[in-house]
Amino acid sequence: MQRLSVVIVCKNGANVIGETIKSFAGLTGDVLIYDSGSTDGTPEIVKQNGARFFEGEWNGFGKTKNKANAMAKYDWILSLDADEAIDEELKKNLLQHAFDDEMKVYEFGFKNFLGNKWLRFGEWGNDKHIRLFNRKQVKWNNAEVHESLILPGEAKKINIPGHVLHRTAASVDEYRNKMNKYAELNAEKYFKQGKKASIFRIYFAPVFSFIFNFFFKLGFLDGATGFSCAKVNAEYTFQKYKRLNQLNQQSAPDSYRDGSPQSEKSS
Repeated sequence: MQRLSVVIVCKNGANVIGETIKSFAGLTGDVLIYDSGSTDGTPEIVKQNGARFFEGEWNGFGKTKNKANAMAKYDWILSLDADEAIDEELKKNLLQHAFDDEMKVYEFGFKNFLGNKWLRFGEWGNDKHIRLFNRKQVKWNNAEVHESLILPGEAKKINIPGHVLHRTAASVDEYRNKMNKYAELNAEKYFKQGKKASIFRIYFAPVFSFIFNFFFKLGFLDGATGFSCAKVNAEYTFQKYKRLNQLNQQSAPDSYRDGSPQSEKSS
């Protein structure tokens, strides 16, 4: 086994967490699940499958992942989500690799599934992410959603053959609900950053999103599922900017909410 820790943050992942944990069998003796308040039986499934279980507060994706990484037994961290298992090819290559340089970070290809359909094209096609790194050198930023890794300037990116199997959602409706939650979180993130949502972004960015993913990124080759995926992502874009505009409207002084300040009356 490798001296690396698999670290997963999750909440209510009972439908996927068991199979995800099983995919790491023989890779490492340290699989750590940080749970932020599951109510669907996730803790019992985690413990039944031999992983370490911790329950704690949710502080946004970036901060929570860093907190969970600090609890790992080893410095090399394989950071995944509850719905991200690994295939046998990736596990074999990880077992054969010597993790001897803290400045190396490891990127994997992702196979993203909507239901049982592997999305080869569109938004989710040709997907790659860095998910293995040494915590002495690499951390997540503090973003509440769509967090990213802070890499040192000397970082060396290594590609390892094999795939992470990402079970995005069991159905289109589940995927839509998931993306609606992300739209809310990203709108709040943009609002805190002082960003605005123009009418163009609210109404035209979703159209561009659909056209780009369904036609230019060949989402139509994934058939009906590719259409549904492109449609949901366009809806996500619309909801995100619509909510951002609402937040900006709510924070504006009453006199500015109609788009122009009211003149002060002479005393």
